[in-house]
Amino acid sequence: MVTLEILRYPDPRLYTKAEPVDEVDDSVRALVRDMAETMYAAPGVGLAATQVNVHKRIVVIDASESRDQLLVLINPEIVARDGAQYCEEGCLSVPGIYEAVERAERVTVSALGIDGKPFTLTAEGVLAVCIQHELDHLEGKVFVDYLSRLKQQRIKAKLQKQIRKTA
Repeated sequence: MVTLEILRYPDPRLYTKAEPVDEVDDSVRALVRDMAETMYAAPGVGLAATQVNVHKRIVVIDASESRDQLLVLINPEIVARDGAQYCEEGCLSVPGIYEAVERAERVTVSALGIDGKPFTLTAEGVLAVCIQHELDHLEGKVFVDYLSRLKQQRIKAKLQKQIRKTA
C-alpha cells in the first residue's frame, strides 16, 4: 500500500468534477486501499479520490471512534436529504481550518461497494456530514466554498503562510 499526496486548497485540481467508475476492478480496489491508508495516516475521517488527484467517483470514510469501520462508496449519489444541522467541518485539503457549515441532518446514499455490488445507506449526524462533505469533493467543491468571500480569502492567506514557513 501507498500513502498518496493530498492536494491542498486552493489547488485548482480540487475543482475538477469526478467521472463515474466504469468497473470495480483490481485497480479500483488498489486505489481504495491506498486512499484508506492515506486517510488513516493523515489522520482524517474521509477522503475523496479528487483530493489525491484521481478524478473518479470514489470515497472512503471511517467516522467510527475505533477507526475500524471503513465505508467505501463508489459512484455515490445522494438520493434523499432530510432536516438541517450546522456542524464544524475540517478537511485534509484545508489543514488546520475548521468552520461551521449547514448540511442535511440525514441522507440516503446509493453506491457501489468494494465488491462492485450496489447498496443503499441512510446516515445521520457525523456520518451524514462526512458523506455530504466527501461527495462535494466529487462535484469539484470544497467546504470553504460555503463560507463568505472574506473567510475564503483569510483561509487562503493562512494556508499560503503555512506553506512559506515549511518551505
